[in-house]
Amino acid sequence: MDISGTIALVTGGASGLGLATAQALAAKGARVAVLDQNGDAALETAAQIGGLGLCADISSEAEVTAALDKIEAAYGTPRIVVNCAGIGGASRIVTRSGPHELELFERIIRVNLLGTFNILRLTSARMTALAPDADGQRGTIVNTASVAAFEGQIGQAAYAASKGGIVALALPAARELARFGIRINTVAPGIFRTPLLAELPDEAQDALASGIPFPSRLGRPSEFAETVLFCVSNDYLNGEVIRLDGATRLTPK
Repeated sequence: MDISGTIALVTGGASGLGLATAQALAAKGARVAVLDQNGDAALETAAQIGGLGLCADISSEAEVTAALDKIEAAYGTPRIVVNCAGIGGASRIVTRSGPHELELFERIIRVNLLGTFNILRLTSARMTALAPDADGQRGTIVNTASVAAFEGQIGQAAYAASKGGIVALALPAARELARFGIRINTVAPGIFRTPLLAELPDEAQDALASGIPFPSRLGRPSEFAETVLFCVSNDYLNGEVIRLDGATRLTPK
């Protein structure tokens, strides 16, 4: 898909991997809508890239629908959608104070997995009304999983389950939406230098980097964004999950 002049939506686009992706799409000429739960940050990012800033909870049907209505009024229906919004959270299944909090598990699943699916279903439904391009394509959606989907560590039961669901979603969604000319792909990043990790002491960051075979460093958000651009622009890539991790494999803890 040609990125230049195309309408794009990036969730979680005000920080980290989402911010780098929004910037990369805008640099390629896309008209980018930045959706984030932090409305002020979304507006600030949108102003920097000449886009549209929106505030919404990705797991809320009403809020996402309202945001999509605003995008359509300003730009039209997005043909490119990138799901970067998500949350972390760690807890053992059995802790010293008792079992894993069900509310925490539910919250992580709701934001990461249900939220991703909510964006996918609502945006793809609108894409079906678009005229196809010369290759019969109406849109493309890129979801964000994690290597934790494959090697979840101790304390990551909820997070790994949420990202594992996103990995499992890739192929059936791609198969189902193929008849509309909509492609679905997923990027599963390893350990990246996001604002959260950047807050760790240098020693802690170095320790994380030392376990990555090559290159032995934290991933750069720009490298994630480059992978998203590849997923968007390569029309034969569909139903795929791409690990982006420097050949790392997470240890149990």
